Amino acid sequence: MKVLVVGSGGREHALVWKLNQSPLVSEVYCAPGNAGIASIARCEAIDTEDFAGLADLVNREDIGMTVIGPENPLLDGIVDYFEERGLPVFGPRKNAALIEGSKTFAKDLMKKYGIPTGAYQSFTDYEEALAYIKQQGAPIVIKADGLAAGKGVVVAATLEEAVDAIRYMLQDGAFGQAGSQVVVEEFLQGEEMTILSFVDGTTVIPMVPSQDHKPVFNGDKGPNTGGMGTYSPVPHIDEQVVQKAVETIVKPTARAMVQEGRPFRGILYTGLMITEKGPMVIEYNARFGDPETQVVLPRLKSDLAEIFLAVIEGNLDKLPTIEWREEAAVCVVMASGGYPGPYDKGHVIQGLPNNTDTVTVFHAGTASKDGEIVTAGGRVLGVTAIGSDLYEAQDRAYTAIRSISFDGAHYRSDIGDKALRQAKNKRV
Repeated sequence: MKVLVVGSGGREHALVWKLNQSPLVSEVYCAPGNAGIASIARCEAIDTEDFAGLADLVNREDIGMTVIGPENPLLDGIVDYFEERGLPVFGPRKNAALIEGSKTFAKDLMKKYGIPTGAYQSFTDYEEALAYIKQQGAPIVIKADGLAAGKGVVVAATLEEAVDAIRYMLQDGAFGQAGSQVVVEEFLQGEEMTILSFVDGTTVIPMVPSQDHKPVFNGDKGPNTGGMGTYSPVPHIDEQVVQKAVETIVKPTARAMVQEGRPFRGILYTGLMITEKGPMVIEYNARFGDPETQVVLPRLKSDLAEIFLAVIEGNLDKLPTIEWREEAAVCVVMASGGYPGPYDKGHVIQGLPNNTDTVTVFHAGTASKDGEIVTAGGRVLGVTAIGSDLYEAQDRAYTAIRSISFDGAHYRSDIGDKALRQAKNKRV
């Protein structure tokens, strides 16, 4: 079977890489792809929002399954479009993808069904939001209601920062329509954890957990990004806590979506804060996370294509047990200078190592120009390493990074340190 992956980032590179390993898959296409993906798949210059062009490609090349990577086409109804034309497609329909597309919808859903999350209020009026913030005090979290490429969240340590964020979104229109409504949330303290889950509407199969790093600088300082690195497993969070999150949050969320007439089929991303009260939801996504995918899929032993087909057909409960590697994985993102703010493109990337059994460089924002690979995005590369434990995986990732260079390159040097610090002298 031929497979099409829609998207052009590090997540899509990881998906293409993993699907290529399936005995069910004869060839992988990607639209539009990037310079790294082009080395392992057939890339087609079709925009992710060109539904007709993508469907024509599927019909012309007799592609048996399409996998949607990014959030925007999901929110715009690409799955509905493909299903109406009888084309097998992996991802949630438009009405289910709203769990990511509107933070107000997601918070209201959690409130209605008793799913643990922080207190909140939604606002479209600047003065009302301002009054609420002053009443609540800081620290407090301000979120654009819609999609903002991972940059629409401000964790305000002071009232001044919170007021600036509200003004930036509601008055300055920094995120356009996505920021015309904001959600003001209680600040939750604890350890973050991500659980990605395969969901076919009723059956939920969680993947191994991971921990992302959103702020751009070491020590979780600076503005939020789409993600500067991640690791899996998360050994300092007890397995009982993970199971509690699955039973009290992930599975009830899937049931709630069915109750609402919005059955969710695809990848449910649950971003959690492990607080003193237990696991609580920070956010949902309606697709694989980036860069979480880059550490979770290398640990997957089972056939990803087989799992995707089971989700599409609603047979996830009939699938054999999904198996995972015991090894640890660490992904460090190399970003353009200035990211998540303005940044230059077109810098030549030098020193890219050959991928091995232990180190894989996933391309996020790259392009080919005059025979060279150049930067083409804010997040440029995701350098992922596998090791017997987090120490070894982290060491391999940073060793590989030291060989790579481009003008303005920036990366965090502390990905994985949280787990290693808490483990103290234990090997994890």
